[in-house]
Amino acid sequence: MTHPVPDHLTASVRPAGGPALRPSTHPGVPLVAGAGALDALDRRIVAALQIDGRASWRRIAGALGEPERKVARRGLRLLESGDVAVRGLVMRGETVILRMTCRPGTVRDAAVAAARRADCIFSYALAGPVDCVAELQCPPGRLGPLMLDEVPALPGLVSQSVSPVLRYFRTVHEWSPGILDAGEVEALGGPSGTVGEPVPPDVEVGPEELAILGALAEDGRRTHEDLAAVAGVSVATARRRVEMLTRDGVVSIRAVVEPALLGLPVEALLWIRTRPDEVEKVGRLLVESPLVRYAAVVMGEHQLLVDVTQPSKAALHEFLTAAPWVRHVEAVQSHLVVDAFKRSGVEFPSSSRAA
Repeated sequence: MTHPVPDHLTASVRPAGGPALRPSTHPGVPLVAGAGALDALDRRIVAALQIDGRASWRRIAGALGEPERKVARRGLRLLESGDVAVRGLVMRGETVILRMTCRPGTVRDAAVAAARRADCIFSYALAGPVDCVAELQCPPGRLGPLMLDEVPALPGLVSQSVSPVLRYFRTVHEWSPGILDAGEVEALGGPSGTVGEPVPPDVEVGPEELAILGALAEDGRRTHEDLAAVAGVSVATARRRVEMLTRDGVVSIRAVVEPALLGLPVEALLWIRTRPDEVEKVGRLLVESPLVRYAAVVMGEHQLLVDVTQPSKAALHEFLTAAPWVRHVEAVQSHLVVDAFKRSGVEFPSSSRAA
């Protein structure tokens, strides 16, 4: 028996015969054990799930050199507590960056409203002249309605700026903060490659794949047996479909966690302006750091948008003034992330507290 797929997923893929789908590790990074941070083993389990969100506890235990029962117990506790969520992020369209300034007292409302959109990947409240920033997936032909009709309807909005993403050096759902060494990463299947242009794959997806995608969006660790029951196919077929959907980039299955729990309580968004012929060099230098969660080439006054986490404001200052990439840029605007309402397509509890 097949289960219904959430409406927001049906717009992200193409039913058979329909229109085309447009939907380096650095071991030894000094992470601090601040208030609320996870202990060393929990961090290593999270890091393993960031490499392969569907890896079995046995495989994770083998890669980390820890007892399987201990890893399974810790891992299940992390998932059940909500500290970590493993979800499938389905590609719905090309991506744009939305910057918003808001009336006093409405910043949370605007950030939450953006987070609750099905096409939102992340939504943050910032300290600085920009109040909120969100990344949205925008199918072809939808940029006009998004800019002219949907964004202006967000609560409290005073002004907006929408910048299409031209390419990625790293996405937030590929981020792995350098907790594991190279051998451990390799045992889990190796790191993800950079993704390049933000164009969804042109892949034909039928009702069985839609059902699997819907289930993975709810829980990225659902077993192949569960997925087979949801889609009405055999277990072997469900396994093949999951492998195909992830290999082709239709869905990314990743562990989502607040950086502060990994000992990285300071997070900032950077808008970087540089010469056009320096963009590639700066982007590659930025992602040499495992603490850079996100780096994208965007249209507008600034060529690069970067999300970076650090163990302290002193470390952030050093990154902004002494890192190798700094020598190749003309200007940087930095904004501290005050609150995250959505990360990698997963809403966080702060968003549910808003009215």
